[in-house]
This record gives sequence, structure tokens and C-alpha cells, in this order.
Amino acid sequence: MRKSSVKYEQVNEEIMRALADIIRTEVKDPRVPEITSVVAVEVTPDLGNCNAYISVFGDEEVAREALVGLNSATGYIRSRLAKMLNLRHTPEIRFLIDRSIAYGVDMMSRIDEVMEKDNRSRELRGEEE
Repeated sequence: MRKSSVKYEQVNEEIMRALADIIRTEVKDPRVPEITSVVAVEVTPDLGNCNAYISVFGDEEVAREALVGLNSATGYIRSRLAKMLNLRHTPEIRFLIDRSIAYGVDMMSRIDEVMEKDNRSRELRGEEE
């Protein structure tokens, strides 16, 4: 299965949907907050391994705790995934924190700071926008 194949993309999407459902409705670990979402899934072409990128509402400590909770529930999650999906082999799941949302928020705040400084310097020089 090539990485760009339609089948590969469909497998990634199905696993992502199933993981999101399992985490939202079945994982009862108190370390995993209710607002935990699966952002992306990358399955190796041989379906042996799966990287699941998660996003957690909260600070870095909350995200680390959620990761610990999900990793401790990996066996259960994998068995539920096997029952939900019709795959010959259920991949080993590795959960990773997706930092793209936090990165985007950080970049937006930096851009806002630069724009504010630029506007103040224009006002001091008496320029109009």
C-alpha cells in the first residue's frame, strides 16, 4: 500500500474516527480529559504501527498526563479498535501530542504584538495607516 493511495488514506481516516470515539466514550482514566481530540493518524503501509496525534485542552502538564493515561490504556484501546474495524492486523498505537494548535496560537499572539508595536511607532511618527 503506497502512502498516497486512496486505500491508505481511508484506513487512516477510519482509524482516526474509531480512536476518537473510543477515547471520547470508553476511556475512563481520570488523567485523560474529556476535551481530548485525535487530530491526525499515520499508519505505516504494513499496518503494523500507528502514530495518533492528540490535542488536549489545557497546559503542557495536562497534555503529559493525558498521554500517560492514553498509553496505559493502549491495550484496551487496541482491542476495541480491532472489534470496531475490519482489518487483518490491528496496528500498535503510539500516542503523540500535537502541538500545532498551541504553535498557531503562539504565532498569532506574536504577530499581534508586532502589529501593535508597529501601530504605536506610526502614531508617534504621525503617520496614517
